[in-house]
Amino acid sequence: GCARDWDGLTCWPRATFGEVVKIPCPRFFEEFTSFLQRNCTQEEYWSEPFPPYTIACGFDEGSSKGPEDQKSYYSAFWRVYTAGYAASVTSLITALIVFAAFRKFHCTRNYIHMHLFVSFILRAVAVFTKDAVLFADETMDHCLMSTVACKAAVAFFQFSILANFFWLLIEGIYLQTLLLLTFVSNKKFVWWFIFTGWGWYSLPPCAIQHFWLLPEL
Repeated sequence: GCARDWDGLTCWPRATFGEVVKIPCPRFFEEFTSFLQRNCTQEEYWSEPFPPYTIACGFDEGSSKGPEDQKSYYSAFWRVYTAGYAASVTSLITALIVFAAFRKFHCTRNYIHMHLFVSFILRAVAVFTKDAVLFADETMDHCLMSTVACKAAVAFFQFSILANFFWLLIEGIYLQTLLLLTFVSNKKFVWWFIFTGWGWYSLPPCAIQHFWLLPEL
């Protein structure tokens, strides 16, 4: 007979020769409860569904409803993550002000926390910048025509993400240093942490090698 078949919308079960299979419309067509049928023909291949999806389930590939719904979905998603990033930036700026205002919070651990907060703020600002540049002109397709502003915004976005992950790495390295080097002052490592978290991955390899050789010179 005919093997199982996926026609892009529905999975049809195995059928014997001459059998007519009847199944309901897929569940994502919530407004329609009609049925579809396919026949396993003598040549052992499936016939076209009858009635067609356009009649039985109200599915029309050429309709403009899909893109409009997709645009509405992305617009709602954009509002949600914009509000989330805005709340995150507000909280992080408040935390930075508290850490900077009280001297008893001035220590290596909190300095690293502050840099991590700044990297999160930078990441949120990069998202806002990228959205402002990419969606400023809806008539322009940035996938086909890339501008200087678009390239700069995406480069800034990628740098902020990289810096954010590196500062998360620095947090782990600092905790490891506290465990291994209990009796050594950790202030000497602060500038190494700062340089690693903000910049060494964006320098050319020769500059990085030269910097690491400086203490030996």
